[in-house]
Amino acid sequence: MKNQAIAAFILCLPLSLLANWLSFRGDSGNGIIDNDLSPSIGTDSKSAWKVELPGRGLSSPIVVGDRVYLTASSGPKQETLHVIAYDGKTGKTDWEKTFKATGRTVCHDKTCVAAPTMVSDGKVVVAQFSSNDVFCLDLEGNLKWLRGLTYDYPNAANGLGMSSSPVIANGVLVAQVENDAESFTAGLSLSNGTTLWKKDRPRGANWTSPTVLGKGKDQQVALQSMKGVAVIDPKTGKDQWIYEDGAATIPSSTVLGSTILVPSNGLTALQARGDGKSHTQLWRDNKLGPGTGSPSISGDKFYVINKANVLTCAEIKTGKIIWRMRLKGPVSSSPVSTKTHLFVFNEEGLGQVVQLGGEEGKTVRSIDLKETILCTPAVSKGALYVRSDSTLWKLSD
Repeated sequence: MKNQAIAAFILCLPLSLLANWLSFRGDSGNGIIDNDLSPSIGTDSKSAWKVELPGRGLSSPIVVGDRVYLTASSGPKQETLHVIAYDGKTGKTDWEKTFKATGRTVCHDKTCVAAPTMVSDGKVVVAQFSSNDVFCLDLEGNLKWLRGLTYDYPNAANGLGMSSSPVIANGVLVAQVENDAESFTAGLSLSNGTTLWKKDRPRGANWTSPTVLGKGKDQQVALQSMKGVAVIDPKTGKDQWIYEDGAATIPSSTVLGSTILVPSNGLTALQARGDGKSHTQLWRDNKLGPGTGSPSISGDKFYVINKANVLTCAEIKTGKIIWRMRLKGPVSSSPVSTKTHLFVFNEEGLGQVVQLGGEEGKTVRSIDLKETILCTPAVSKGALYVRSDSTLWKLSD
């Protein structure tokens, strides 16, 4: 009877608790791979596959249950927006929905309209595009609501394209729409898409993504911009505490527990206090600044790749550098990490598997996909999913 009760409890758990990959850089937004991933993954195993995509995209895949969800944009002006669900076992398209962009689709050649990564709470999936169109669908592809934020805020755009990925906290979708003109972050109801709050933000092009701190009812959201970091209540948008010493506008902050690694003055570690209303600075090191990708965490260490494609391993508590090694670049995506290995792709499509631990890192495997890759991989059930503009791969052992 006890085993049956445990089995019934597991079956009742929401999908978000079953070690899926529900947002940009994973469930915790820090690149941690909770389940095991073999360093021997590749394209040759029986369970590996690749599929052709209907359009461009820098967005990362997310995984909910047995499906992989992804966005793409197509057409002469990338005005056709795609949200697609693939069977994770076979690569077969389970469903695909297309929409027309209502906002601006002008982007730099290196990026595209399908740049933000989707997010899920295990019951619905939400896709935000550079055109400031937001779509919420259930897991079977039925549209629950949509928002064309450009209708409400027509000046919200920048000249290079938007790429901030939304997050979900306490039933609120937090969408960062920060730019040179009408810059704001909004909290949208996950149930119907209505605006719960709108918060004016510093004017300036910003491609960072929000990060979620805490668990359950204590969740807060960190918003990063050139001015620094504002930690807010996701239900109201009100500031809880502010770090005002500036921050990067491309690599995002990384959270582990109450510690936030902020790309500021190199890299700055902040400790959120238990009252949720204040913080202390743990350390700062100008030699640890990331390039384009955000830091990844493994155990009590973090890993950061700088503009010269140098991978650095350092201690989270102190910032002490343990080792450094050069990767084959250029690298734009963020790494993801298990307890023993780090996985990262460069822009030329070369996947590099780095063995962690000890006094130095070591590249133990390379996977050459021979296509331009700018996205961060997703990981679920022993497989890694990565995309280019034209292809989605499942790599497995």
